[in-house]
Amino acid sequence: MDLTGKRVVLCGGNGFLGRHLQDALNQEGVTPLIPARSEFDLREQADVRRLMRELRPQVLIHAAGLVGGILANRERPAEFFHDNLVMGTTLLHEAWKAGVEKFVCLIGGCSYPAQAPNPIKEEYLWDGYPQGESAAYSVAKKMLVVQSDAYRRQHGFDSIVLVPGNVYGPHDNFHLENSHVIPALIRKVFEAQQRGERVFTAWGSGAPVRDFIYAGDAARAIVLATRKWRSSEIINISSGRPTTIRELVETVIRLTRYEGELRWDTSKPDGQMYKGFDVTRMRNELGFEPQVSLEEGLRRTIAWYAEHHGEARR
Repeated sequence: MDLTGKRVVLCGGNGFLGRHLQDALNQEGVTPLIPARSEFDLREQADVRRLMRELRPQVLIHAAGLVGGILANRERPAEFFHDNLVMGTTLLHEAWKAGVEKFVCLIGGCSYPAQAPNPIKEEYLWDGYPQGESAAYSVAKKMLVVQSDAYRRQHGFDSIVLVPGNVYGPHDNFHLENSHVIPALIRKVFEAQQRGERVFTAWGSGAPVRDFIYAGDAARAIVLATRKWRSSEIINISSGRPTTIRELVETVIRLTRYEGELRWDTSKPDGQMYKGFDVTRMRNELGFEPQVSLEEGLRRTIAWYAEHHGEARR
């Protein structure tokens, strides 16, 4: 699909990944239409139908959602389930009815089974239940895979589902309880440096392994899949490059020029020891390889936070 000249609607375009998707689409010569949250409530079918009438999308990218950390998921599971389920199913259904040419939706790696073997392959999606704390959110998002396949088989509707991995970068959420490991770590080291603390204590042993993808790379892969992928088989979007938490922490400390001592509190839990994503399908089917190394991505994110920490989501 050539996106040039297409009316592309980007739901969630003002969120973290949405901002990077805007840039990636601009590089394709596309200026996406971004529905304002105050104008279109994606949980309301009437609003979604009005969106289709007024914006007339030919391509719709669904990057919106109610998201939060483990604490928020524990306290508001019904809200996380309802809002994400209704947004996804309503948007896809109404997009099909409106004759949208391509529908793209994103789900999280947390939708995979909690005990999935590593690196996680796409075919593991239905081999077990997601992590309990965020299962309401994860299962709601996972239903888009079922719906996408059903509408393709019955109606020939071209919808795809992509699974971004551990995405990080500028515009991320730096809230200490609700954010992911990289933004939380950057904020903690930044504030320790500002306070002149002589010791920075990291939790656990540093042994767990993760793989991360810079948001700009993830956005470019999503736009590429929008153009190339025509299947309801999901695709992992990640780096496929394992990194220990120890390496991550040491790199952030070096890049922030923190001069205090690093200590590890091994009395704190490590969590899951290995969580990475198999990206063979991304490489083979999309021909995509991330361009931004973890060190360079961290450097960009740290520089952005240092400049914008007063206005960043914290």
